[in-house]
Amino acid sequence: MSTTPELEPRAPRPALVFDDPLDQQSSDDTDRGWGERSEGDSAADLKRFLDEKPPHHL
Repeated sequence: MSTTPELEPRAPRPALVFDDPLDQQSSDDTDRGWGERSEGDSAADLKRFLDEKPPHHL
């Protein structure tokens, strides 16, 4: 009597994609990829500017 555990079905492996990677848009191609914020107003822009200003520019 052998007790072999039943194998659970595995999730399917992701398919290999052989498309040209240069045809796809990367996150660096957008403002979002560079850390830009899409929404905001002038008060928020001023606050961000003052928060990110280096100390030697005071």
